Amino acid sequence: MQIKKAKEEADVLNNADQMIFQTEKQLKEFGDKLSADKKAPIETALEALKKAYESKDLDAIKPALDNINEAWKQASEEMYKAQQEAGGQAPPTDDAAASSSSDDDDVEDVDFEEVK
Repeated sequence: MQIKKAKEEADVLNNADQMIFQTEKQLKEFGDKLSADKKAPIETALEALKKAYESKDLDAIKPALDNINEAWKQASEEMYKAQQEAGGQAPPTDDAAASSSSDDDDVEDVDFEEVK
């Protein structure tokens, strides 16, 4: 039982750490494309998540993760609509990038014989 709790704690802390890193990176990359009313909730949620992460308080981290995910959801909808109105395409997700690159590769299975 103790191991399960420790693993859950580590998973939550890792998720929070990853979200902090990704949010900071995305704000640098896309921050100028977000309106102030969409960017502010992300920044507020990021600060709350950082404080919860520093305190290692799982009861504070979980809702902070939910808040930052919701803020990003709202902002990404705005970014997507703006791109559609501009006639551009939505930025590819990681899944789309992975599938398109595998479609473009000409991979051929070959038989081989091991020589001893």
